[in-house]
Amino acid sequence: MNKIFDVRLGLMASLTLGLAPFTPPHIIGKIQWVMGGAVGMKPMDWFDLFLHGLPWVYLIISAIIYFKEKQKAKA
Repeated sequence: MNKIFDVRLGLMASLTLGLAPFTPPHIIGKIQWVMGGAVGMKPMDWFDLFLHGLPWVYLIISAIIYFKEKQKAKA
């Protein structure tokens, strides 16, 4: 297993940092804001979106690597 991209770490980071604050999940509001045209978003809002979105990107990348390695091990 790849030590840098660990699925468990990605899952833990996504469920804690990626969703905080939890009611409602902050990242969902930011994504809706961007989908609505990002009117009025300041650089701090973009940075906040980046920080809350980064664990999800990490989780997706680590899951892809994990499943590719699992497929390679089967073959």
